Amino acid sequence: MFQQITDPIAGSLILSAIFAALPLILLFVLLGVFRVKAYRAALISLVVSIALAIVGWQMPVGQTLSATAEGAFYGLFPILWILVNALWIYKLTVATPWFEVLGRTIRSVTNDLRILSILIAFCFGALLESLAGFGAPVAISAAMLIAAGMKPLKSAVVSLLANTAPVAFGAMAAPVIALNGVTGLPIGDLSAMAGRQTPFIALLVPLLLVFIVDGRRGLKQTWPVALVAGLVFAGAQFVTSNFFAVELTDVVAAVSTVIAVLVMLRVWQPSQTIGMSGDAHVEAPVAGRANHPAYSSRSGASITSAVSSLATSGPRDGHADIATTSTPRPAPRQVLTAVAPYLIIMAIFSVAQLPAIKAWLTTAGSVTFQWPGLDVTDASGKPVAAQLFKLDHLKATGTLLALSGLATMALYGVGPRKALRIYRETLVQLRWTIVTVTAVLALSFVMNISGQTSTLGFALASAGGFFAILSPLIGWIGVALTGSDTSSNSLFGQLQVAAAQQTGLSPVLMAAANSSAGVLGKMVSLQNLAVASAAVGLEGSEPVLLRKLIGWSLGLLVLVTVLIFLQSTPVLGWMVP
Repeated sequence: MFQQITDPIAGSLILSAIFAALPLILLFVLLGVFRVKAYRAALISLVVSIALAIVGWQMPVGQTLSATAEGAFYGLFPILWILVNALWIYKLTVATPWFEVLGRTIRSVTNDLRILSILIAFCFGALLESLAGFGAPVAISAAMLIAAGMKPLKSAVVSLLANTAPVAFGAMAAPVIALNGVTGLPIGDLSAMAGRQTPFIALLVPLLLVFIVDGRRGLKQTWPVALVAGLVFAGAQFVTSNFFAVELTDVVAAVSTVIAVLVMLRVWQPSQTIGMSGDAHVEAPVAGRANHPAYSSRSGASITSAVSSLATSGPRDGHADIATTSTPRPAPRQVLTAVAPYLIIMAIFSVAQLPAIKAWLTTAGSVTFQWPGLDVTDASGKPVAAQLFKLDHLKATGTLLALSGLATMALYGVGPRKALRIYRETLVQLRWTIVTVTAVLALSFVMNISGQTSTLGFALASAGGFFAILSPLIGWIGVALTGSDTSSNSLFGQLQVAAAQQTGLSPVLMAAANSSAGVLGKMVSLQNLAVASAAVGLEGSEPVLLRKLIGWSLGLLVLVTVLIFLQSTPVLGWMVP
């Protein structure tokens, strides 16, 4: 048996915490400063964490390697099992003419990519997060934005930033349920508290999305619809999490926001409609819309084609005078067929959540076992939860996506041979992503099981009343490391409660803070960066995405930290259940 040591380096908790943070610091420095490829940075950091576990935390070599294997397997299943199948479905649609029909269908709602970023990345992404989570919303919404005409890198950035507000209640409230499981606090209190924190994030995200897509002009011209989207989502999230079923929080919020945005678009339109090709903005006053061939019913050409033709002919009247009348909507049957893969995904995941089906999948399709070669207790002598591995082979998100892919094959008439070829191409495309994700999850498990993560947590928890400011940072680190709010809550939830009890703070507030602030680390976690870069066909672009998103992530973290700190004081203490 191996018992974790809280302060193994010279008997100093602070010095031990500094060493424990080295793998994480190294990972972000290699990515963000030296621009090392993601898989190399992850492997290097993994080696450092293994060396620290063996030499510093005195973990037996065999158990260290076993923890590494467990983390790598968790990276393969369920994380990569989700990504591979989500990307496979996307590539199945691209292999048919229906992907172009999907693009025209999306643009028939509006050609404005700023508004589409709200509808697709924020609203539809939240709906996918509520049903699936674990990277699927980023991969699928990024693909849909590309279909609408957005550049791949911009699609990845927008999808990653949008995948924040709904995360605390994602996968049918899995993070909150996990938090309840490890802390023993009432799930109603945890849900209510998170529902009084994350809506403030939801209020800002649509505004940030339109700013990222089109800068200050986008914010100036589309702030009304962005504000409506944020207000409706935030309000629905608060009401559902506090007064109804926590599992339905994101479903209600996403559907309500889609309806609100579509209704608003009937009575309001931005003064200009903005499309995108490369880094160039394409615009024209609404009053100047004309019968441009890109939007004629005969051509059916995409906005990208229109931009290309404009680039070759040159601007008129000193600016890019591309017409932006709405793309003709395909026939209803074509629309239904084009969006069918996403309807299939929603239907299968919804059926899987029915009480009887969910109970059967849990009973017949879930196995929990002690990971071979591990016998670890924490510093207090309690068994470490991470050495128990739960294998949800039937109810796993990736398995349900695989079923969705088979249904898509049948619908689109894609033969088994072609589908297998596309699946093989998907695996080849993701080869370095697979290395990256397995290495990062191995790093996470080594740090967790060896005690490095606990050392970091206890060092931060020793700050006394100042812990209210450090608590959100712990959640952020947890998600940035694991890529999952659920995993972060499982990792740090009880630590947050113990520290809160020691410092006289509300355990419910600090536990919920771990989840609510943690969602802001998801956009910069290496697993999700790898998912996004692979989904848009830009493997190896993780360092670029990190540099573009780290500022937004930390900026939002500061705002949420201020909110949580005020909730720990009489100023906003009335918000705590």
